[in-house]
Amino acid sequence: MKIAVLFGGESMERDVSVASAAQVVRALRARGHEVLAVDAERGVLPPADEAALLTGRVDRVPPPPAERKSAVPAIVSKVNLRDVDLVFLAMHGGTGEDGTVQAVLDLAGIAYTGSGRIGSTLGMNKDIAKRLFLAAGVPTPEWLMAPASVDEVESKLGFPVVVKPNSQGSTVGLSLVERPEELEAAIENASRYDSEVMIERYIAGRELTVGILDDEPLAVGEIIAKSGPIFDYASKYQVGGADEIFPADIPEDIARRVQAYGLAVHRALKLECYSRADFRMDANGGLWCLEVNTLPGLTSGSLLPRSAAAVGISFEELCERICAAALRKRGAKRG
Repeated sequence: MKIAVLFGGESMERDVSVASAAQVVRALRARGHEVLAVDAERGVLPPADEAALLTGRVDRVPPPPAERKSAVPAIVSKVNLRDVDLVFLAMHGGTGEDGTVQAVLDLAGIAYTGSGRIGSTLGMNKDIAKRLFLAAGVPTPEWLMAPASVDEVESKLGFPVVVKPNSQGSTVGLSLVERPEELEAAIENASRYDSEVMIERYIAGRELTVGILDDEPLAVGEIIAKSGPIFDYASKYQVGGADEIFPADIPEDIARRVQAYGLAVHRALKLECYSRADFRMDANGGLWCLEVNTLPGLTSGSLLPRSAAAVGISFEELCERICAAALRKRGAKRG
């Protein structure tokens, strides 16, 4: 097949997108596909530029705004994607994951990986997603949307709380607020990254995650951050930032519940092809869904590939199965 791997974009997760693209491009070429590396700003990269950019490295902090450009111009003007069988979306956050790019590709009749525009929009908006979690019978921590007074937060949620942008991934702009006097600064920090800010009850306990592929749950994993109680941006993408255990060392009945909840939220948000859901398990074994990722990372250390590998699916096979699921859903233009 001829596959365009689209990456980059204007989100705070641009570096993660580039690192995912580096792995996906190599994997699909190893499987014999013709692969175009398509930067959201510049279009198709010539070999020299591709080699220089796709190193797979992620910095400890997100890139500054000046380095982040929208993915939409590359789609509508800089490359003819009609000549490919499939667009592999190696985008994370922003217009690449919120349904915007998906809508443009739908209008152009171009097949692409991941969820459609509706599921992408629902998954990116944490407030709406959590309402759908509850509708599907999946527990999620109580929350408020800013503005909210200290008294309101204390009475309805209690401290500590997690303050985060409503539509960002990779824990960008997220703060753990342990004392009331820290709340205002945390809300102000999160507001730098989004116009809406969520205040969520903090669940102490173990961090669990599960991938979904082809409407089937993969292995449950546990993440143990080494820098503190939050699995933050640096912990996610720096070597040694966290211990990631697949399969998780948890009782079988709890693993089955995590898988069932992960599949339930995947379906409730109308997600397609693949996703990843993240949970906290409290001291009593209660499970709480924190969020769902509609285009989870595909870097060398990302959680979805680890979840797949634990059930015997190699990275190359994972990429091919994502492509096959997309073509079944949206149709191949060529054989």
